[in-house]
Amino acid sequence: MSTIDINDGLGEGSAIADTVWTEETSWLDRVPRAVSMLALFLAFLAIWQVVTLLGIISPIIMPTPAEVGRDLVTVAANLLAGDYMLTAMWITAKEVFFGFAIAITVGFTLGVLVGETTFGERAVMPYLVAIDTMPKIAFAPLFVAWLGFDIASKVALAAFIATFPIIVGTAAGLHAADTNARMLFKTMGASRWQTLVKLKLPTGLPHFFTGLKIGSVGVMAGAITGEFLGGGKGFGELIRVAASMLDTPRVFSLILYLSLIGLALFAFVNWVQRHFVFWHKARVSQSE
Repeated sequence: MSTIDINDGLGEGSAIADTVWTEETSWLDRVPRAVSMLALFLAFLAIWQVVTLLGIISPIIMPTPAEVGRDLVTVAANLLAGDYMLTAMWITAKEVFFGFAIAITVGFTLGVLVGETTFGERAVMPYLVAIDTMPKIAFAPLFVAWLGFDIASKVALAAFIATFPIIVGTAAGLHAADTNARMLFKTMGASRWQTLVKLKLPTGLPHFFTGLKIGSVGVMAGAITGEFLGGGKGFGELIRVAASMLDTPRVFSLILYLSLIGLALFAFVNWVQRHFVFWHKARVSQSE
């Protein structure tokens, strides 16, 4: 009658366990996100305060955090009272949102053309790349000359800057569909339109939303650049006037409030992605 050596089994299991590799995380990676962000912000404020106190940078150019904080309260009071700053913020918000809507429409259309047709990839895409390599700010006077000093020129420049990332994201998403899945659709007799709608577009949504996120950041730069160079009544004009008067605390506070619009737009895109691309949610959360 044979006997089983239990120790041999345990030894083998221990050897297997010893060979399992696990990635070690540093103590910094284990710090909660809110704590790390707050610590980084406080460190930034401390460095800023030291630089201003030591006079390394002129106070005319770099105000103290306290001065910016006081001006933030002043601007907040103006916004809550519904005064001229609220009107200016609403004008800039309209420029950003309208520009982003146009960028999505044009970018998605051209992205499908580039990603789905040989003509688009070989003939259209080189021109789009050439246009994107040009300095966007140089087009601002042209948009003003074509569309005037009103909101239309700012919307056009905002859409112009935000369109190309959406084109690239859409085209890359259409190419991301698995080859075997495409062959399966072809074998089952699916038309080109059915393959596009039921396979390529759903598979490419993560890439499309990546382009949207990049575009949501660029659209703000386009709107403000248009206000700088083409006049207007938005926040960009208020920043330009404050800078001409060397009112740097006001410039800093207006920029911070202006960033709220960009953050809101980016958060909205991220929210839509989480709800409509729920099957990609785990990977998105890891990237964040």
